[in-house]
Amino acid sequence: MVLLCILAAMLCFVYCLVVFRIRSGNNFYLIWAAGGICLIGLAMMIKFDWWSQFPLVLRRGIGGLVVLGVLLFVVVEGCIFAHYGDKGREDLDYIIVLGAQMKAAGPSAVLQFRLDAAYEYLTANEGTICVVSGGQGSNEPCSEAEGMYQYLVEKGISPDRILKEDRSTDTSENIAYSARLIGGTDVDVGIVTNNFHVFRGVMLARHAGFENACGIAARSNIYFQPNNLVREFFGVMKDLVCGNII
Repeated sequence: MVLLCILAAMLCFVYCLVVFRIRSGNNFYLIWAAGGICLIGLAMMIKFDWWSQFPLVLRRGIGGLVVLGVLLFVVVEGCIFAHYGDKGREDLDYIIVLGAQMKAAGPSAVLQFRLDAAYEYLTANEGTICVVSGGQGSNEPCSEAEGMYQYLVEKGISPDRILKEDRSTDTSENIAYSARLIGGTDVDVGIVTNNFHVFRGVMLARHAGFENACGIAARSNIYFQPNNLVREFFGVMKDLVCGNII
């Protein structure tokens, strides 16, 4: 058991380095380092039998919290996976492309996947209007909306079919500000985002008043799915606590 904990800790540290190297624009990769440290601590507790020295009430309390956390994680991840293959509906009034990092060379891989999914939908449904949503972060050369607009126009989408929402800083604001730009929520709308993010995007849209919202799932890099899925769990929990998805 001690050896397994140490091996798992090493994997966490290695994966932390791998995610760090892609320079995704946030520091969530540090959770893998934290996980590795926790696993090393667990190995020490097992090896030196520190756990048995804790009061029984404390051990039961910690054990109960761990079980509850695992169950909650499984339920949330199940909801996320249930929307992995969402394709939306034909002839939607609008699609909203949720923002992600823009780099000097163009859209990040995550954002390009979303834009390519939006392009495919727009070419197949010529009456649909596209809202590109995302402001400019401190590490971005332009607003995400502007970068997305340029990408879609260069691929052949008419500028008349694209609305730019360039003030939002997170997914909740993406939805809220896009609703204002559209002029209301009584429309059929598709939320375009990566597969691991569709569940939360659709729930936020429905909470904002888009009762007929559906998801349009873009692909994502399989190598970074563990990081994406764990981060998305915390994103769902944050929005649940803040009352954004109920």
